[in-house]
Amino acid sequence: MQASSPTAAAPAGVPVCYGIPNCDTMKKAFAWFAAHGQEYRFHDYRKHGLDAGLLRPWVASLGWKALVNTRGTTWRKIPVERQSIGSDEEAIALMVENPSLIRRPVLALPNGELLVGFDPAAYATALSAGENA
Repeated sequence: MQASSPTAAAPAGVPVCYGIPNCDTMKKAFAWFAAHGQEYRFHDYRKHGLDAGLLRPWVASLGWKALVNTRGTTWRKIPVERQSIGSDEEAIALMVENPSLIRRPVLALPNGELLVGFDPAAYATALSAGENA
């Protein structure tokens, strides 16, 4: 694994894996990267932060419902009135305030594609396609 950096950009051709290190799903993704010798950069939401500028293109591409984990403990701690998300900007503000709300991992591929959650088959397909590009 390469060292983390607070910037969203990665060296050309290197995917960026966003999340928090102690998450079980993140650990599965890290293990997959290691087992497949896949270079990547890890961006820790808690350590390096997260801003609306990063989230807006994600929401535009995927929709906020694909990104917000409404099943986790962080969601349950959010006041009910804040859970009634009425716009993309409200969702983005909530994710910036509570990065643990974001489903993990979010893998940003060099071609701009985003994968949310860990799916070994999707990772293999997307990352092998990147090698052949």
